[in-house]
Amino acid sequence: MRNQIGLLAIASVFILAPAACGSSSNTGGGSSGDDGGSGSSGGGSGSSSGSASSSGGSSGGSGGSSGSSGGSSGSSGSSSGSGSSSGSSSSSGGGGGNHIKTIFLILMENNNWSDIYQSSSAPYINGTLLPKASWCTNYFDNPAGNHPSEPNYVWLEAATDTFSDDNDTWSCDCDPTSSNSTASHAHLATMLTAKGLKWRGYVEGISGNDCPVNSSGLYATKHVPFLFFQDVSGNPPSTSSAMCQANVRPYTELATDLSSGTVAQYNFITPNLCDDMHGAGGCPSDLINAGDTWLSQQIPVIMGSNAYKDGGAIFITWDESEGGEFPIGMIVLSPVAKGNGYQATTKYYHSSMVRTVQEVFGLTPLLNDAANQPSLSDLFTAYP
Repeated sequence: MRNQIGLLAIASVFILAPAACGSSSNTGGGSSGDDGGSGSSGGGSGSSSGSASSSGGSSGGSGGSSGSSGGSSGSSGSSSGSGSSSGSSSSSGGGGGNHIKTIFLILMENNNWSDIYQSSSAPYINGTLLPKASWCTNYFDNPAGNHPSEPNYVWLEAATDTFSDDNDTWSCDCDPTSSNSTASHAHLATMLTAKGLKWRGYVEGISGNDCPVNSSGLYATKHVPFLFFQDVSGNPPSTSSAMCQANVRPYTELATDLSSGTVAQYNFITPNLCDDMHGAGGCPSDLINAGDTWLSQQIPVIMGSNAYKDGGAIFITWDESEGGEFPIGMIVLSPVAKGNGYQATTKYYHSSMVRTVQEVFGLTPLLNDAANQPSLSDLFTAYP
């Protein structure tokens, strides 16, 4: 989303050329791109060097898998109750003694990695973040190649966009309704709640006075995956859902929760339609720069918190590719990340992000396609 705010003073650092950035495209069906983002149709941003297959279930990397059980994908395996979201408020409890204790997942929009990497419109990403981060050269959206935005956001919550009761309606990019939501309990928020861990959706452009099931202005429901699960938003999804209102909160509350030490263990961050590089009426013309500027203002706030310094991990990714199935960005910042511009060339999907969350917090069984993909453990020196 592209809110043109003044850039922070950033030291520009020369970036190493990427290894193995544009591997073979995903063969899944469906045309890419949903909402008029700025993405070009180009492929990956570097030469392909034979990335690993995405079909392997092992998490790989230096830290190894946390041993989340069996790779069972069954959609019925996770907690069935909605439960209270009032698990431990301290970020130090999230990882159960693991190296990674708190996850911040930031979703940007509608750009291939080739649009972002070495782009003059993204000086903060290229000049400040990449030299200190671990990042992927071969990260894709969902392996089914389903678009537009909505199925990709749902995938990041459940490692699938197909449920027995949804009739594959995610392709409409619609607000949640009885027919455009699922009764499935097999998704991250419910699994976290069942384990007594806090989760939050921090969303720009909502009031916090109700469950935000209706899009308005620069706020789009399709970018908040929790709203499409009825154990969070109700059946039908309702503005009065207490579970939703308690956990889907205005983005402005993140800074307060960071400073007070009450931030959740799992935090899904949705910028508005200008700040996430998506675009809408009234947004700056250079959407990549608007999103880059927003990141330059928000990432230092998170990195300055105790929740980040004590086992925090920031994941920055994009919802989907444009013009075909091409790599999208995945940037990881953490005290336990390899960092220093480390480039992971393994082929990953959004399912890998879901698997990573499950391994960090010990959530079993692995959800749907998360059982088929590697975790992002290779980006860390200590994992999970």
